[in-house]
Amino acid sequence: MKKKARRSQETHTNSVQEECCALCRCSDDDPAMFGEKVTLKEHKISVHYFCLLTSCGVYQRGEEDEGIFGFLVEDIKQEVRRSTRLTCFGCKKKGACVGCNVRSCRKMVHFPCGRKQMFVSQFTGLFPSYCPDHSPSQSLCTGLDISLPRSCSICLDSIDPVLSYSILKCPSCHTSWFHRDCVQRQAHSAGLFFFRCTLCNNKEHFQEEMLRMGIYIPERDASWELEANAYAELLEVYKRCDALTCLCNNGRTHSAKSGWFEVVRCRLCGSRGTHRKCSGLKLDTKDWACSDCTQATDGKASLVRSPQGGPRRSLLSKRHRPSVHSSISCKRPSLPERSGSPEDLLQSLVPRLHPPSVQVEVIGDQALSAGLDLVRRADFDPTQTLSVRFKDIDQTPLPNHLWDSDTAKEYFLKLLMQQIQECVVFEGPDGSKNLALDSEALREDLYFDVGCLLALSLVHGGPPVGFFSRALYQCLFNYPANRPLNVTHMTPDTHFTHQVTRITEAESLEELKEVMAVSWEYLELAGCNRPISSLKEREALVEDLVSFTMITRMQLPLQRFREGLQTLGVFDQVQLFPSVFCGIFCEAGDHLTAQTMGQLFTINFSEQEEKLNRETPVVTFWRHFLLECEVGRSSISLQDLLHFATGSAKLPAVSALSSPSISFLHPLAPSLLGFKEGRGVDWRDEGLFPQSEPVSKHLLLPVTSSYQAFKSSMEQAISHHVHLLPTDG
Repeated sequence: MKKKARRSQETHTNSVQEECCALCRCSDDDPAMFGEKVTLKEHKISVHYFCLLTSCGVYQRGEEDEGIFGFLVEDIKQEVRRSTRLTCFGCKKKGACVGCNVRSCRKMVHFPCGRKQMFVSQFTGLFPSYCPDHSPSQSLCTGLDISLPRSCSICLDSIDPVLSYSILKCPSCHTSWFHRDCVQRQAHSAGLFFFRCTLCNNKEHFQEEMLRMGIYIPERDASWELEANAYAELLEVYKRCDALTCLCNNGRTHSAKSGWFEVVRCRLCGSRGTHRKCSGLKLDTKDWACSDCTQATDGKASLVRSPQGGPRRSLLSKRHRPSVHSSISCKRPSLPERSGSPEDLLQSLVPRLHPPSVQVEVIGDQALSAGLDLVRRADFDPTQTLSVRFKDIDQTPLPNHLWDSDTAKEYFLKLLMQQIQECVVFEGPDGSKNLALDSEALREDLYFDVGCLLALSLVHGGPPVGFFSRALYQCLFNYPANRPLNVTHMTPDTHFTHQVTRITEAESLEELKEVMAVSWEYLELAGCNRPISSLKEREALVEDLVSFTMITRMQLPLQRFREGLQTLGVFDQVQLFPSVFCGIFCEAGDHLTAQTMGQLFTINFSEQEEKLNRETPVVTFWRHFLLECEVGRSSISLQDLLHFATGSAKLPAVSALSSPSISFLHPLAPSLLGFKEGRGVDWRDEGLFPQSEPVSKHLLLPVTSSYQAFKSSMEQAISHHVHLLPTDG
């Protein structure tokens, strides 16, 4: 019996030793105060993360996935052996591994004892620690006329307004004072992206000062952003009939997939609904506004009667435009009555132009830099027209006569769209970009600026976006609605994508568990490090990982990007008609066809009957020539032809300018050209070539006697133009 009791006591002692940190001999598990506690059962060792960082004799010599956060197990054991000879200044026991960084100072402590003895450990650089005699301190700013606070700005408990080890203050506002433990727990919860002063909201100087004073700031997103399904309620769809009298036999909560008893939600608030039958709607009605939104918008939002039976109002009855231009934050775009083409919907957002126009100076081809300088101006107003000027003429292919013209603006917007696609806020293959998580872009608020520039480009006549992935479009505008993302939507060739792909391709439960063990850090970060008992649970795991990677951890970039797209009401307009705008954002620019080109130009005929008779067959030549350009039977392409006529090789998404036009170039009289009639030579086919005016988008077609002469004339002139264009600037 005694042997058994002794053996059980030894087993209990060994298990307690394994739970204690090998460096500080403390079993406390408080990630905010001591860092994450990691246990390696195969080596029978546990250690606090902060103890590793602040120990004097151990360094990260391995990769992040080796040992414990890059600290090799042999190095940790060597540090444990070294510290057994050192006595702690606080508890007087052996094992001290944290020493004062001042060489002449011999004080050594365990990390938990150091906190009690008011040691300051800086979690930056070489992670030095300082004893109370040599630790950094804060001083009271005497130059400011401020009253000393009486409570902690975080926990709101009373404090003594005396700066010390346990009482810190904000270096910017000097009015936010707090307990050291409170600000450490706030930093652990908020993470690098959200940790800032609770009063003045300063981030940069506040974080620098807190690092100097020994506050650890984890390089991750906020804890509330990392919770699994933290925003699941946002994906819930309202399905209830709120009509005064519900006619559905299955009750108000019944919603059919289609028909009279499908619940139609308010298109503005989404928190009210009605069956079509219960409110007297038509069978194909999809747009409906509730009475609350109708009253809030003074009748402008209502398309049909509300469930409360209010009278129908016309959108046009009270529509008006304010005479004074308001700021961006106060603008509300007028809602179209029904969806049309994206060009028409964007055209409704083109603001009333008012002088003076805003000057955009582009140095060389740096369109993105010029655009960022524009939107970051203190007096920036997006409703002003854009006047573009290229300063470095050697780097632009534009001819001199096109500077400061509408063509220069179109060229600027084209360059801007190309450079936005390649900037750091996007990742992925060309034509299918996702948002990238970039800390520097977050600090500079580049996501907002890029969204603002995209909105400006679309409304001011720029080309379609055309490079969004379907997943990014769904994350921004929830279209298609409530459709879960999968691994194919993730950005190819990234670390996260490779890990999720390996989990998806696991063929057995054992292989799945092995892959999860290797990717435990990623699973822990995503809140998905849970036991798996069958392959059936893999689908839900993959869905959670994809949702975390593309939505949860990207909440702040997505939010700022949406707010940038709010400029001039573009985001609101797209959100109302997401299916219409999908081709503008997700597909490459409109594919030029002969039919598109034919519909683009307005033909202006002559009034004289003789000239009209000659111009009519030329229109047939023109249309046949477009078809040959489309199928490749001509030496020039439709893009070359469009560029020759308008100065741009792509159709704009929307333009406030007049549409391109065509008129005709007639030959001079035969006597003026030196020809005599009756010699078998058609004087109309000699020396006539098409001419263009790109500024006014006007094309002059030569009047010839045959199609072959027309085609030869067009190909010679346009080929010559395309060949010489790069050296024109």
